[in-house]
Amino acid sequence: MRLLERMRKEWFMVGIVLAIAGAKLEPSIGVNGGPLKPEITVSYIAVATIFFNSGLSLNTEELTSALVHLKLHLFIQIFTLAFFPATIWLFLQLLSITPINEWLLKGLQTVGCMPPPVSSAVILTKAVGGNEAAAIFNSAFGSFLGIVVTPLLLLLFGRKNTMHLERKRITSSRKCILAMS
Repeated sequence: MRLLERMRKEWFMVGIVLAIAGAKLEPSIGVNGGPLKPEITVSYIAVATIFFNSGLSLNTEELTSALVHLKLHLFIQIFTLAFFPATIWLFLQLLSITPINEWLLKGLQTVGCMPPPVSSAVILTKAVGGNEAAAIFNSAFGSFLGIVVTPLLLLLFGRKNTMHLERKRITSSRKCILAMS
């Protein structure tokens, strides 16, 4: 009986594990053009449903009271759009000395500079009993900030890598010229 109670309490995590297991067993169901049509259902229907459901479950008072927590919002935005990308950049500096493909590292840096998806932030906050109104506000606000901040972060963190790659090209070009001489 305890296992069943635990599974009911952790229904979201159980659902994630079942979805991953189902995708592993039958991946053709979730591919683009497959029966689930993820290009439509995930992009439009799922996100709209999450916002609609969250909006219905929130009181107007909760939403307005969440807006006045300026320190919370500032912390979340700084953590998401400054600390996390910088931490990823440091981690990728360690990985750059390994034989991992440089384009994979650039992709990881790009994803690290982007704000988290709105839907997952709201769902996970709701699942753990957090401040859902603050999660909705910060997700939406972070997405709008991300339009400007993400390209700036990519320029900031990509500058050193670009210079390194240019040096590599120049060095390899010199080697080719010397080899031809």
